[in-house]
Parts: sequence; C-alpha cells; structure tokens
Amino acid sequence: MRIGIFTDTYPPYINGVSTSVAMLQGALEKKGHEVFIVTVNADNMSYKYENENRIIRIPGIPIGIFDYRLTGIYPLRAIEKIRKWNLDVIHSHTEFGVGTFARIIAKQLSIPLVHTYHTMYEDYVHYITKGYFNGTSKKIVEYLTKFYCDKTATELIVPTKKTYDLFKQKYHVERNIHIIPTGIEVERFYKENFTKKEIQDLKKEIGFQEDDFVILFVGRMGKEKSVDFLIDAQKDISKKYPCARLLLIGDGPYLEAYQNLAKKLKLEQKIKFLGKIPWEKIPLYYQLGDIFVTASQTETQGLTIIEAMAASLPVVAIDDESFNTVIIDELNGYLFKNKKSYKQTVERLVKDKQQIDRISKQARISADLHSSKYFAERVLDVYKVALGGEYQMKEMQSKTFFGRFKREIRRIFHGK
Repeated sequence: MRIGIFTDTYPPYINGVSTSVAMLQGALEKKGHEVFIVTVNADNMSYKYENENRIIRIPGIPIGIFDYRLTGIYPLRAIEKIRKWNLDVIHSHTEFGVGTFARIIAKQLSIPLVHTYHTMYEDYVHYITKGYFNGTSKKIVEYLTKFYCDKTATELIVPTKKTYDLFKQKYHVERNIHIIPTGIEVERFYKENFTKKEIQDLKKEIGFQEDDFVILFVGRMGKEKSVDFLIDAQKDISKKYPCARLLLIGDGPYLEAYQNLAKKLKLEQKIKFLGKIPWEKIPLYYQLGDIFVTASQTETQGLTIIEAMAASLPVVAIDDESFNTVIIDELNGYLFKNKKSYKQTVERLVKDKQQIDRISKQARISADLHSSKYFAERVLDVYKVALGGEYQMKEMQSKTFFGRFKREIRRIFHGK
C-alpha cells in the first residue's frame, strides 16, 4: 500500500504527535508498505524535498503556540510531486494548514482520507486569546473541528474513549469513529537497555543522591499540564519524607512560572527542572524515576504514561478518561481523585519497595500491549475500511476495545 501521511509536526521537531507519526511510519514500512510524508519545514521558510526519505517539507510561519508553524493550504510546488506518488490512502494528523491541504488533495485526486484527531484544541485556545474571547474561540474551534472530522474525512481515528465521547456526545459527529490508542516503540524504554552505572552516573550528574526517591514527570511545561499541582503537593511529601525529590523534564511557556512557584514554596532543593531533553536520550532519563506522576486532564491519550510503564515505572495519574482506560488502579498503576489521595499514594510508595516491584512488572506487561506493531495493524484495518475492501471494522469493536484490554490484563495477571 502507498500511504501519504500529512502532519504539521515531524522529526527533528519532537512532541507527542511527531513521535506518534514517526513511529507509525516505521511500523508500516516494516510491514512492507511505502510511506510518504508531507510536513512543515520547521527550520526556515523554504520548500524542501527529501527524495531518499520521500518527505516534502512546506514553508510555515510561527503561530504562537509552542513551536508550531502553519502552512498555506494549497502549496503549488508540492502538488505535482504528490500526484506522482500515486497514493492509495492519505492519513492526516492535523486539522489546519497541512491538514486542510490533505483534505483538498484527497478530494482532487479521489483518494480516501483517514484522519487522526490528536489534540483537544479547546484546552489550548488561551495561548492565543490570552484570556479574551475564550468562549467564542472555543465555538470556532468546535465548528472547524466538526467540519474537518465529520464532513471531509472518510474514516476518523481517535486515541481514547474520552475523545470518542467528545465527538459523539458533544460534537454529535455522525461518521464511524475508530478508537485506536497510539502505540510507541516500547522497546526503547526497557530498563535492561541501560547499565546500573549509566543510571547512577546520570543521577549524580543532576545532583541527586543514590538513595533519593525520584518522583518523575515528563511533559510540556504548560498551564494545561497542571504541574503546579505536583509542585504544591511536593511541599508536604518532602516534609514527611526528605528523600523524596520531584524531577520535572520538559520545556514550555509556564516553565519559569513553575520554577518561581518552587522557589516561593522553598522547594529548590526538593524539585529539579531539567528542561528539554533530546528525544534519543529520554529513555535513559526515565530510568531515574522510582515512580511517574501526572495530574494533567487535557490529554487525548498521554503517551508519557505508556513510556513510563514500558520503563517499568509505577504510574500515579489523575483519574481521567485519558488514563483510566490504560491504568487499572492497584493492578498496573494508581489513580487519584484529589491532592489528598495523590499524596497518600506517593507516600505509600516511598516506604513500600515491594509494592513498587509488584506494580513495575505489571506496568511493563501492560505497556507491551501498546507496541508500534499492534498499533500499525489496527491503523491498517482502518485504511482497508476507507478503501472499501472486504474487511469491515464494526464501530462496536472500537467502542469495546478498552473493555477487552482490561479483561486481557486481568487474565494475564490473575489467570482469569
């Protein structure tokens, strides 16, 4: 199959969508399919075609949200090249810019369009509006999202039931929606890839003691990630358990504000900010953690919790639909509802290494069910549906995926 992937973020720029796209590309190519990429040139305002890698990079302008760039919706230089690719299916991963271009090209060339919805845009409009006209902006985002996902896509993919419910219950989208959790290259995060000395040396390098209990968060330092929740809770945790340290990895617009909050609470010795870490080095940094934590409620899936589980880390996450479809409380991780239950769970783990060991093993097994190979197989099934082949995926199969996932986890762990 000849597959065109259209995305406004792609390596070397790294975020959740970029990582997901690159992983899908690699998994599809391993299965013998040809993958072509249309993306934004994040380095400069020039058109670039990488023939060997089959990548078109279109000029884009910054839009004020992190490092994203927005392209024109009809870049003429790319059209003839895409026509010659003779694509069987187009898979878009953005609603705007490159995504709109994907919609136009798919219609012009009569190519089925599969779309994956990655971002809960309503949670991000404040970066542009700065607090003004948020209600109106959210209505505009809702309209544009519904138009793109319901009116133009042949088939729609979402990563979680939370996103499925958004489209069905709030947006009232009529078309088929396939729930396919994004896969990752879980093998990159396995702890056996790293020596004890590598981990100890890195821990020493960043200023931690060997017996420190490291509470890890990896993600963008944005308001919507609720990192302030973790910082505020750390005040009581560190007071009770001086060995507990909070390690925050990631960059973003609220990094300075979070650093100032830590200073205000006099937690400079208990909280370490490492900023942005190169993508290829991230798996080693996961090995620094004893547990992984997140209080974000704006994820469509939360790939970092799967990365953490692949690294055999117990995950302590807020009880949100983005997480509770992957984490089974007290079985392969922990879910909390408020700051009190968060602190109780973390404190319990600080003093109970046996419980950490038990959950670590189960977390690793659960992560393997999100491998890139399994993810690619399910996406290929959707391509076949879009192409009108004999294979037909029933919507009910997607709706009950997480129920089957949980039953499989319990069968593995309990023999039931």
